[in-house]
Amino acid sequence: MAETKQEERKAAKLAKEIQAFSKEHGGSEGHLAHIGQAGTRIVLVGTDGGWGDLVAPTHAIARQAAEKAGLTLHEEFDGEFAAKVETGPYEWTRMAGIQIGGPSNR
Repeated sequence: MAETKQEERKAAKLAKEIQAFSKEHGGSEGHLAHIGQAGTRIVLVGTDGGWGDLVAPTHAIARQAAEKAGLTLHEEFDGEFAAKVETGPYEWTRMAGIQIGGPSNR
């Protein structure tokens, strides 16, 4: 758990953002992914298929934020959970643009 007042404030701010996402998307579930020195990514998937993410400076802060927000966490971003994500033309174009020979997205 977050121990300092600054960490508690950061967790509370992230929890509010998680709750706002959840409200906008009819509920949500999540997954915590370690991203190295940058911290922990909180991946959010809405009931409506919408998705987004937030970054917490530490895993402890990410977990505390998820708990404060009442977010159901998945241990893995497996096929069943990933299948809830709806992607549209923008995402497919972005992903293709990363590949050699794909659209440049510019």
